[in-house]
Amino acid sequence: MDITVVLTSPNPYGSRTLTIEADRTSSVAYLRDARGIVHGAVWLANHVPAPAEDDPARVGAGLPPVLPANRTTRPQGTPPLDPAALSVLWFEEGDGVALYENGELLAVIPSWADLDRGLPGYARDAVGESPYAWSLAEALEGLAPRVAKARAYWQWRQAEGSWATFQQFVLGHLDGRLGPPGRYWDVGGDRLPLVGVSERPPTFTRDYTVLSTVGMSCQRMPTAEMYDTACRVELALATRQDPRVAARLFSWLGQYPWRSVTWLGHGHTARWFQKPVTFPLGGGHEGVLMLMDPPGLPDMSGFMFGGDVVRWLWLLPLTDAELRLVAEHGHRAVTERLTLTSRI
Repeated sequence: MDITVVLTSPNPYGSRTLTIEADRTSSVAYLRDARGIVHGAVWLANHVPAPAEDDPARVGAGLPPVLPANRTTRPQGTPPLDPAALSVLWFEEGDGVALYENGELLAVIPSWADLDRGLPGYARDAVGESPYAWSLAEALEGLAPRVAKARAYWQWRQAEGSWATFQQFVLGHLDGRLGPPGRYWDVGGDRLPLVGVSERPPTFTRDYTVLSTVGMSCQRMPTAEMYDTACRVELALATRQDPRVAARLFSWLGQYPWRSVTWLGHGHTARWFQKPVTFPLGGGHEGVLMLMDPPGLPDMSGFMFGGDVVRWLWLLPLTDAELRLVAEHGHRAVTERLTLTSRI
């Protein structure tokens, strides 16, 4: 039986796509990455009377699942979904999505949905918990505020002047923490998330330049909420080298969480994606370690956005051997014997 693609909707960052597929029997929604790998899925509706039991053979044949009669509020089935009646609301992070039918919440696929672990999305017409859908009604107390926050965020983000206002908030904070600004570079390439780099030249209290991203904290990082960690960050680098060259690190990492649907945090490392000799900071380094509040560098605390504390992750360049040491023994294996200022 032929499967029809009812709707496709990429997230604002281009890293996930919601796809709704249907045949004459049922409809299902999938959350896929750029490679087509499914990261979340949820049954949406039966379009024929529900069977008495599960039909796993359908899924095995690559067809949309069907819920049995005791797992749906509409056992007689519903008409096929009308694409014109559907609308999509992506979460701020881009890792979850809400689907509406005629303005009514039809389904939610959150960031933690994973069919392989038995965690499907939530559907309006589902009852209880099944391998293909959990009841949306039973989870609405927790999901409704999450969905409302996503709607409020995108309404604000799409309003005229929102980005300029956010920029000024961050730049004003940097003025107070790092002194007068120097140059400013756009490293986002006119795609979301927008990210710039602010240069803060040396002052009478420091003999090095500080570079900071401006824009990463404008949206929460994907999956961070599942790890009880800072969900909004900016990156910073202290350097005595050419700031224009050093800023290439931010072109590399500034949009990374949303492109790769992950998060950056204290103690994380990242290996340079090109040949080691092209690493912007040279010196035999091949990647970076990210640290919050390292001793000896400016205090960046005191900035909040969207009700969340924003944390700055300082980049410490590491050699190949140091990157492997951190991978095996944790970041303290390096930070206990090195200081950030020794790498400026």
